Amino acid sequence: MLRFIRIIIMLIILVITAIGAGGYWVYEYKLKEPLPSLNEISYTIHPNMSLSKVAMELMDKELMNYPTALTWVTLARIQEKARLIKAGEYSVPVNTTPLQLLEIFVNGKTVQHAFSFPEGWNFRQLMAAIRKSPYLVHTLEGVKNEEIMAKLGYPNQHPEGQFYPDTYHFPKGTTDVEFLQRAYRVMQKTLEDVWKQKNRNLPFKTSKDALILASIIEKETGKAEERVQIAGVFVRRLQKGMLLQTDPTVIYALAEKFDGDIRKKDLRVDSPYNTYRNKGLPPTPIAMPGRDALLAAVQPAEGTELFFVAKGKGAHHFSSTLAEHECAVIAYQLKGKSSRYSTQCKRYPNCWACR
Repeated sequence: MLRFIRIIIMLIILVITAIGAGGYWVYEYKLKEPLPSLNEISYTIHPNMSLSKVAMELMDKELMNYPTALTWVTLARIQEKARLIKAGEYSVPVNTTPLQLLEIFVNGKTVQHAFSFPEGWNFRQLMAAIRKSPYLVHTLEGVKNEEIMAKLGYPNQHPEGQFYPDTYHFPKGTTDVEFLQRAYRVMQKTLEDVWKQKNRNLPFKTSKDALILASIIEKETGKAEERVQIAGVFVRRLQKGMLLQTDPTVIYALAEKFDGDIRKKDLRVDSPYNTYRNKGLPPTPIAMPGRDALLAAVQPAEGTELFFVAKGKGAHHFSSTLAEHECAVIAYQLKGKSSRYSTQCKRYPNCWACR
């Protein structure tokens, strides 16, 4: 009987030794051997997915065999890493070993997708781009733009101008709501920081007004260095109680009816956004301004200029008097319109553009 027990014990020892030797061999030669793939691999760990499930999928993809997968999972459990893997989309380089793959999943360095939108876009343009993005999970399909702020957790707030224009990086599975909430927070933080740097004696008292003015500055600016000058013109007009008379607000009022040209009848459109008819700032921003436009709104250039007119290539001519401004209009806007040119020159015979 004693001899039989000894034989059993020896067999158990041999089995354990064989298993240990096999495990050591798999560890040394399989877990440290690159996965059998000639190309970079894209792999997604879904939420609440176990490492065992991951191993099974890797076997289905013929990236691991059973002994390798078993040892891989066992080792991860021994090292208490099995529960540390993080959900997300991963890019696995060529020559990655199973041991390195485990570290990639534990570190959670997921693939980051990018989405950009520029300064000066309005909310309608932003939502059109978001709805076309293949990288975002779309939950706002069929939701009207005016109802989206409630979905974000900010009911009764107008969406225009509330999202900071930038390039954002995010992992697979990010929803459009999460993306917008992030862009909203960035804008609010940026606006808060800029408002602390405001000049004294501005003709508005809230950061919301600064955001509105910044959106107009953003749309009017063709050259970055002119932002503070344009801001100065608008600030002085507000201080004097003058109409802002800025075309971008009319274009915003026209919305999809705008065909690329502003006509006299457009300047008479009945809208609170029409600054040719209504004094002061429009009720909301008309676009999404960047940080530079926000800074210009609260730190406008000093001077006497009250007018500006486009003179080509994004630049403007700034004037302090109406006569000077009309002369600049003749010079830069009417040269190719002979009848209007002649009429204006009769009104301003001393204009340098008429000589």
